This record gives sequence, C-alpha cells and structure tokens, in this order.
Amino acid sequence: MTSAAIPTAEQQPNGKHAPDHLTEHAAEHAAPAAAPDAGAPGAGAPEAGAQPAGPAPAVASSRRARKAQDRAGRSPVFVWLKEVATVVVVAIVLSFLIKTFLFRAFYIPSESMVDTLDVNDRIFVNLLVPEPFALEHGDVVVFKDTKGWLVPAAEKPAGRFTWVQDGLTFVGLLPDNSEQHLVKRVIGLPGDHVVCCDAGGQLTVNGTPLSEKYINPAEVPQARDFDVVVPAGKVWVMGDNRNHSADSRSHLDTNGGFVDVADIEGRAAVIAWPLNRIGALDNYPDVFRNVPAPAGK
Repeated sequence: MTSAAIPTAEQQPNGKHAPDHLTEHAAEHAAPAAAPDAGAPGAGAPEAGAQPAGPAPAVASSRRARKAQDRAGRSPVFVWLKEVATVVVVAIVLSFLIKTFLFRAFYIPSESMVDTLDVNDRIFVNLLVPEPFALEHGDVVVFKDTKGWLVPAAEKPAGRFTWVQDGLTFVGLLPDNSEQHLVKRVIGLPGDHVVCCDAGGQLTVNGTPLSEKYINPAEVPQARDFDVVVPAGKVWVMGDNRNHSADSRSHLDTNGGFVDVADIEGRAAVIAWPLNRIGALDNYPDVFRNVPAPAGK
C-alpha cells in the first residue's frame, strides 16, 4: 500500500493550485459579512441625535396602555365614589386629630352663662389650656363634673342611628352633648383671695374690686357672701348669669367649691353655631388688670 498526501485547501485534487481570486470569491459567498466591531476604529457609529434602540419606549407605552385600559374599564360613578370616600376619610382623620390635640366642640344646655353664651350654642374649646398655656383670670372654661355638681344624666335609649351620632362625636364632627361637663368663668386662680362683697356690692380679688362687664345685664346679681383663698391646683369659677348659675358659690360643702385644674378640658375660644352668633369669646383682661399677685407670690 502506498500513502498519498492529503490535498490542502489551496490545492485541487489534481495537485494544481487554485487561483487566489477564486479562493477569495468562494470565501465571500461561503460566509456572510461579519458585523463591524462597535469598538473598532472607523466602525459605523449612530448619528448624533438619533434615539438609541431599546425596550424603554415599548415598556412605557405598554404601561400607558394598561392605565388607559384601567380607566376605560371603570365607570364614572366608581371614580366619583372613590374620590368622595378619600375626602371623607381624610376629613375624619383630620377631625379626630384636631379634636384630640387642638380643639373640641361642646353644646351649651343651660342658661348659666347668659348673656355670654345662650342655650343651644355650640362652642369650640382650646385644648392647649391649661397646658401648655396657663389659665388666666376671666377665661371661660369647660370642665368635667368629677365633684357631682350635676344631676347624673338619665341614660338615653339607644336609637337606630345612635351609634352614628356617638361615632361622629368621638371623632369630633359633632359636639359633645353628654351634659356631664360644665362651663364657667375663672374668677380666682391658685393663691387668690376672693371675697363677696365689698361695701359697694362688688366682688374683690386680692383686695381689688372688679367691675364685671360680662355679667348678664338683664338682672342685678344677688349678693351671696363668701370669703375663700384658692388652694394650689384649683380655681374658683362663677357663671355670668349670676342669679341662675350653680357655680362655686353653690358647692362650698364639696371640695370648698373649687374646681381642680386637672378637670379642665380647655378654654372656650369661639361660638361656632348658630351662624348669627359666631364670634370669639373674651376673657376681659381689663377687668382683672389691676388685680395684684396673691400674697406670698
């Protein structure tokens, strides 16, 4: 057996070399042109200002299309109800926060503060008094009845929508009408010596007679003698409608007639209802301007 050399790629079976141009031509038809190297010098680069090809526009377009389909699939009534529900929820949350930390609404059921407050007035009470802001002479305050000044309110029968009223009161959208709070004006602060009455029939605080502009002008107040020194942590309160107010004077046998500062919910700031009575409540600083500090302070 004889061996023969295997013909190379550049040789024909007959041992002759194929022309170079045929080899190059065959190579051109045998393989497609290679893609230019993007990093090679002279490679074709995108023209300036041309948008790069990629999936971002397609993704954004797809998202917009889905949102448009979602909107198209919802009825106008559904969209409106959703917006109303959002507004209601935000209002309830804000009302609850305001009622808890800033202001609270109360209903006036009695005539003890006429002419300053009328029966059925709705007032807003500033909860920042007595803390962090201190009480002042003449402040109209709302306080809890922890000393039994009021007759216990009869339990009201539960109605069909009582729970709705209770809920709205809890979040602050309705005034508190439980009738277990009182509203009076602060006459004596801790340490004050309050006396009724001097030779001219006037109330005195630390020896200074008061010209009380807030008293109901429809009636002349009946003199009811008392002489007290207000203990620490307490205040002496009286109604502006002196002849029709069961205030500190009427409860001398209960805690000396004093109200604990800790029981005060806040200072009445404004009348919110009815509309013809809307306005701020005054503490008449000029009435108490000349009252000196208590002895020992």
